[in-house]
Amino acid sequence: MQSIILSTATRILMPMLLLFSAFILFRGHNLPGGGFIGGLVASATFIMHSYTYDVQSTLALLRVSPRTLIGVGLLLALGSGCVSLFSGRPFMTGQWGEIQISTAEIWHLGTPIFFDLGVYLVVIGAVLTIILSLAEGD
Repeated sequence: MQSIILSTATRILMPMLLLFSAFILFRGHNLPGGGFIGGLVASATFIMHSYTYDVQSTLALLRVSPRTLIGVGLLLALGSGCVSLFSGRPFMTGQWGEIQISTAEIWHLGTPIFFDLGVYLVVIGAVLTIILSLAEGD
């Protein structure tokens, strides 16, 4: 039998924890945080969902296999490191560009955020692959 308290708490906490996970991800380049810790928070959110409901509903909520997340994250992290090779710099040298949002606002976008995003996806995929595989065995 499913606990009404746990299911209500999960429905309320999931969006907040995923938003907090994204905050930690984007904050992490210059301050404590980053892809690894953000990925752990996001993974814990989906693990809480699997404990509340079941593994199949968590996989349906994800809509993507955790193993696919690992592959995409590895490709993204590797690709962000290879960008510097095309400009004649060493592997993993940060490259920066500008995106003009409006006439007054310019965003600086660099390869380190793509590397962090790749780490984020790898951590989510790896942790969920391990934990959900163990949970399916019950």
